[in-house]
Amino acid sequence: MKILRDTPDQLILSNTPWLIGLMLIGFILAFLGAGIFMASDGNKPVWFGILFAFFGGGMGAVIFCAMVRQVQVIMDRPSKTILIRRQSVFGYETVEHALSDLSHAEVETSRTSRRGSSSKVHRPVLILDKGMSAGRHPIVENYYSGRGAQRLVDAVNSWLPARKVDTDSQSA
Repeated sequence: MKILRDTPDQLILSNTPWLIGLMLIGFILAFLGAGIFMASDGNKPVWFGILFAFFGGGMGAVIFCAMVRQVQVIMDRPSKTILIRRQSVFGYETVEHALSDLSHAEVETSRTSRRGSSSKVHRPVLILDKGMSAGRHPIVENYYSGRGAQRLVDAVNSWLPARKVDTDSQSA
């Protein structure tokens, strides 16, 4: 996830998982190509190649639909809103919250275990302390390693207390 805009009036965070999407498309195409090759080769039955392409490509397509989601968070002072936009293969969703309901952002950490070793993964979470949507609202569904979540949380928390300087006012 990256910061697209950081001005006194607006903070825009965006996550587009291009690398995962391209890798999954390559996975799907590899299984489809191998299945078509097996079906046309003649050494194996045609149905084997078709099943290989169907199940391998289908598994990649299911993972693609589950994992590839574009998320954009727009915090806007003039409109006093937070917009969370999510887009996936299945559709587009926008959730709106009042900016005044946002208390702060935190990093949510989970521990993963793999072959005897454990590591920590993180995701940024918006904390709404009042209003109809009070609670924890993850910006992204997946957890990631690295400092990206902390960088986003720091950007949100430093943007929140910032106030737009009124250039029309005069000091005495």
